[in-house]
Amino acid sequence: MKQAIDTDPYLLPADLPVPVDDGACRHLRATKVPSISLRSTSGRDVNLASASSGRMVFFFYPETRKPGTQIPKTWNEIPGARGCTPQSCSFRDRYRNNLPYELLNDSDFRLTNELRLPTFKFESKTFIKRLALVIRRGIIEKVFYPVFPPEKNAEVVLEYLRGK
Repeated sequence: MKQAIDTDPYLLPADLPVPVDDGACRHLRATKVPSISLRSTSGRDVNLASASSGRMVFFFYPETRKPGTQIPKTWNEIPGARGCTPQSCSFRDRYRNNLPYELLNDSDFRLTNELRLPTFKFESKTFIKRLALVIRRGIIEKVFYPVFPPEKNAEVVLEYLRGK
């Protein structure tokens, strides 16, 4: 089982550290979404200000790893780092079957820097911390940060959207 947890992105160790709210997202509520375009998984550029003219959910996670690749042991020790696949799959599973939305890539941190989203360093590389935003008419309405456990994020966001 230990080997599976070290390589299977769907399995999370029971002893993951719980992230604490460090205040790094307090400034986001009521912030306007910038007019930045990011490349999507369908290969098109998506302008975030235009895309968020209605009600939209943006969720952020540190990294996507390929199944079967070794997950560094110290990655599990970073509060909130582990769980990218369970988080994204929990959003997908609310729709069933395939992803009904495109994923956007902010690898050059343009959106992250513009909104001053929280990041952390690991092995000399910068990663975004896990969070989710509800946006209405181009303005950040609700911030979910820190997110834990990651696989429950979609459920919590949907409860908020339903008014519970």
